[in-house]
This record gives sequence, C-alpha cells and structure tokens, in this order.
Amino acid sequence: MSERSEPDWSEIVEEYGPLVWKTASRLLSHEADAADCFQETFVAAWNASVREPIVNWPGFLKSVATTAALKRLRDRYRQPRGKLPDVAARCADGVDSCAETESGQLAENLRQPLAELEPRQAEVFCLICLEGASYAEAARQWDITENNVGADFISGRSPAWRRRKCQT
Repeated sequence: MSERSEPDWSEIVEEYGPLVWKTASRLLSHEADAADCFQETFVAAWNASVREPIVNWPGFLKSVATTAALKRLRDRYRQPRGKLPDVAARCADGVDSCAETESGQLAENLRQPLAELEPRQAEVFCLICLEGASYAEAARQWDITENNVGADFISGRSPAWRRRKCQT
C-alpha cells in the first residue's frame, strides 16, 4: 500500500490565495468578511484533503470560497438593516465618489438576490457571470450536465430570480 503525500500548504496558499481572496472579496465587498471567508476556505480545503486528494485545486478552492461567501451574504441579509448611507453627501464630494456610490449600490443590488437564490443556482451564476466560466467549465466543476447548468442559470423557479427579471 503506497502512502499518499501531503500537500505543500504554503505553496498552495501562495499560488491560489489571490484567487480565493478575489472570489470572496468580489462577492462580499467587505474586507473582514472576505478575510474570514479566505480562512474558512483553506480550513475546508485542508479537511477535504485529509479525506481524499484534491485533483483540481483552483476549481475546488473557487467553489469552496464561493459557497462560503454566499453563506455570509445570506447571513448578512438576514440581519436587521442599519441606517442608510447619505448618498447626496457622498456625491457632493465630487464625480469620483458619486460614481463609487453608484457602483456600490449596483453591486449591493446584485448581492441581495444572490443571497436569496438556491445555493447551487447562486454558485452557477457566480461562476458564469462573475468568474467568466463557460457552461462546460461550470458543468465540470459541479459534475453535472451543461443542460443542468443552463437550467440553474436561467431558472425562473426562484422568487429572487423572478424579481430580478422583472427589474431589468
């Protein structure tokens, strides 16, 4: 019986850490949440690698980071809302801060419906729309058919998805 070699974690974190950080911070837009998600991703990867070897590190880590970030988004939207930001005051500072405010509002308008989607639908959406994966790449990562990817991507079963379609 041959003994399995342990992954070199410092090498894995160095090589794939930026990918995990980008995935988490893009979805969360909150540094502390992204840092927590980053740590959760590598702890989950370590736990998974103890059970069986990880064949596709970037795909596995991106999937785990996306799942963890979406869970944090769901938790965030279940919390009571605080005071709304003063958009007029921020826009009065100049064009750049106004554009930044608008961009932030657009990103927030995407995060809430993502948090309301079924987990697999949200992850497929993130893979295709935010990460630029093809249907074939998403299907390989999820071990499902391309037709199932398409069904998850354009599904009208979710109330959040239906609301999104009505707003566009």
